[in-house]
Amino acid sequence: MKNQPQGGTFSTETHIPVPEDTLSAADCRGLADALSSVGDKWTILVVGALAGGELRYNEIQRRVNGISQRMLTLTLKRLELDGIVTRTLFPSVPPRVDYELTDLGQTLRAALVPLHLWAAQNRGTMAKHRARVRSERE
Repeated sequence: MKNQPQGGTFSTETHIPVPEDTLSAADCRGLADALSSVGDKWTILVVGALAGGELRYNEIQRRVNGISQRMLTLTLKRLELDGIVTRTLFPSVPPRVDYELTDLGQTLRAALVPLHLWAAQNRGTMAKHRARVRSERE
């Protein structure tokens, strides 16, 4: 099936695998947990910032526009806990901490590339729809 987004010239074969059977409640909870962990905007932007290799905390903060120090710290701790990033502490003065995507993190980055492309291609169309709906509601 060909997809043709409004306002764009992109088309591709689209195939989304769907499980044959209904997921159990436990499977749904597990999937929801995994998606909530990796699906928020800060996680996506931090993973994108780390796509080029290891970075120090302040370098990540500079690359992820608008993220607070607290939110970056929480995001990095969760990503480390989930096995998406590694945190390496170097015993120096001041202490140096580097973050890098793990192999699992690299697979997440690869999965996010199509989402990034879709968002970049369709953000203008979405903005037009938002403006139209807002004006209709006024």
